[in-house]
Amino acid sequence: MSHYPTDLDAKKALLSCGARLYSRGLVAGNDGNLSVRVSPNHVWTTPTGVSKGQMTEEMLVKVSLEGEPIEGTHRPSSELKLHLRLYQARPDIRAVLHAHPPAATSFAAAGLPLTQPVLQEAVLQLGEVPLVPYALPGSEALAEGVVPYCRDARALLLEFHGAVTWGGGLEQALFRMETLEQYATVMLNLRTLGISRELPPTLVSELIALREKLGL
Repeated sequence: MSHYPTDLDAKKALLSCGARLYSRGLVAGNDGNLSVRVSPNHVWTTPTGVSKGQMTEEMLVKVSLEGEPIEGTHRPSSELKLHLRLYQARPDIRAVLHAHPPAATSFAAAGLPLTQPVLQEAVLQLGEVPLVPYALPGSEALAEGVVPYCRDARALLLEFHGAVTWGGGLEQALFRMETLEQYATVMLNLRTLGISRELPPTLVSELIALREKLGL
């Protein structure tokens, strides 16, 4: 993948997806952070301490892939290291989204990955969702902790913390976060019902083949 969005498109996406993230209840207060890569070495990201539903274009920050400020007067989120490490590990990634969706974060707090194939949309969009062991928010340890998982995964649970998704654009990263929360909610409902069912392996294989065919 070689295409990068323009600065203007990246900023529009950050504001739009930030508002949708907040309106869907996938973050609370000033939780969460988003970023979009606009060149091999430049990223637009959200500011610290601001509700994702109340951001303005003037609040957004442009940084280098090493975290050096390029444009903007606000401080970027303390979780920026996590975003930048994902971009460094996966040059194909164009957007990263970190949030605290309640159902998915319940699994993260319980120390449970989401690996059971119970929802065809989750198999198509995500596959298995591993659990990254706990590290302090904003730390180098957290940023490094995602690297062993990011090659094969499309979403990760962060122990006692939340979730992170990424994609070829911010829209895809948001879709994956929404699918992750739906997946976790269905899993919680199945446990409430006392039911344990999974898609048969043959159907899972067919869905994975369909995912590749659809370019997901």
